[in-house]
Parts: sequence; structure tokens; C-alpha cells
Amino acid sequence: VQLQASGGGEVQPGGSLRLSCAASRLIRTNDDMGWYRQAAGRQREWVASITSGGTADYSDSVSDRFTISRDNRRNTVYLQMDNLKPEDTAIYYCHVKNSRYTNERYTFWGQGTQVTVSS
Repeated sequence: VQLQASGGGEVQPGGSLRLSCAASRLIRTNDDMGWYRQAAGRQREWVASITSGGTADYSDSVSDRFTISRDNRRNTVYLQMDNLKPEDTAIYYCHVKNSRYTNERYTFWGQGTQVTVSS
């Protein structure tokens, strides 16, 4: 499984960006997809995830500003980021992982896309 993320860039506080991540394939059609991020000098943190059925979960820090969605026909996950803050600055990584209903455990990562929020 290969993942290609795009859509990062530099934006002013309060601005918006939309990240996209296309997977070459899924292991199973019910795989979850999502996003993590890693700021300089910090550990990678979970941002949001979405099931194949469209159930989304968010970290508390982004739940009122970010929206995750996916296109199952294109194996693509999106992250709409609104009202961006300087603390959102990080490299954003997309992933594909097994659903909670699958005994097998796996996670595949994309290469990351830089998001910078600065005035």
C-alpha cells in the first residue's frame, strides 16, 4: 500500500487548507483511514480517523475546526482544516490501518505534507 499526500502549504492564522491522501489500494475494503501530525521537536499525535462507513473521530484540539472525509471509490481521505492556528503547524501524515473488526493488525503511512500557519 502506497499513500500520496498533498495539499499542504503556508497559511495565515484563521485560514484554511484541504489535505488529500490517495492510497494505491486497501488491504480490506473496511480499512480505516486518517491523519496524524508531528510538530518539530514533538511526538507524532493523532488528529482524526474515519471508518469506511463514514464514522469520524477527532482529537479534542481540532474537533471544532477540522473535518475528515473519504471517497471509498478512490481510496482517498481528505482533511479540511479551517480556522488554522500557529499550533497546527506540523508535518501531516495520512495512514491506512485495519478496522477494529479485523484481527490482523497493520498500518501504512504516507510521506507527510508540511502545514505552516504563520503571520
